[in-house]
Amino acid sequence: MTDQQWAGIRQRVEALGTSPASNDVFGALGHKWVLEQPLSHAELAELEAQMKVTLPEEFRTFLLHVGAGGAGPAHGMFPVRRVQGRWRWEGDGADMADLSRLAEPFPEQGPDPEIVDALLAERPEEEEFDEIEEFDDAIEAWAERWDAVMFAPERTVGAIVICHLGCAQREWLIISGSHRGTIWSDCRVDDVDLTPLLGRDGKPVTFAQWYLDWLRHAERTALEGI
Repeated sequence: MTDQQWAGIRQRVEALGTSPASNDVFGALGHKWVLEQPLSHAELAELEAQMKVTLPEEFRTFLLHVGAGGAGPAHGMFPVRRVQGRWRWEGDGADMADLSRLAEPFPEQGPDPEIVDALLAERPEEEEFDEIEEFDDAIEAWAERWDAVMFAPERTVGAIVICHLGCAQREWLIISGSHRGTIWSDCRVDDVDLTPLLGRDGKPVTFAQWYLDWLRHAERTALEGI
């Protein structure tokens, strides 16, 4: 996506915020239609130098021409800000991303499905225990094993958390590797593994598709009552 293709996008978002029905858009009460100011070229260069990575083109041009976060899909895009001289993304779960490993390729595959299935089969059920305290201890021990597999730091190298949908569900933007520039859904809290968002054509959704599809839907909701 070229710089010109972001032309007018910020203005469309801001216009939505003035619509009487703007709060009908999911997540609007969270981001309140506020967009961060775009980054300057110098700020983007500093950010990428600190992260030791070149951000996906659609994302980096968005940061330059639309905003550094704010109004967007779900409860809004996590903003990237310089705090005490260091750049970081801020939001509920943004710290799940290891910014020191963004240059490493995002994994091609998740954990062994047989291991995952075996863990799920071993998940304790409350009715199996006479005392609630025993169940609490058992589910806590199981959760530690589950998290060690599903939430291992290696699972999300080369990616940042881009937004949250509530209830500990989030979406990631892949920064490095063969999936670079695509958006992935994270519903691991509901025992569902990381998975790429797919468009109507069955192909992985890129950052620009993700944002512009949201904007078009938001406009239909707020301006046309759909």
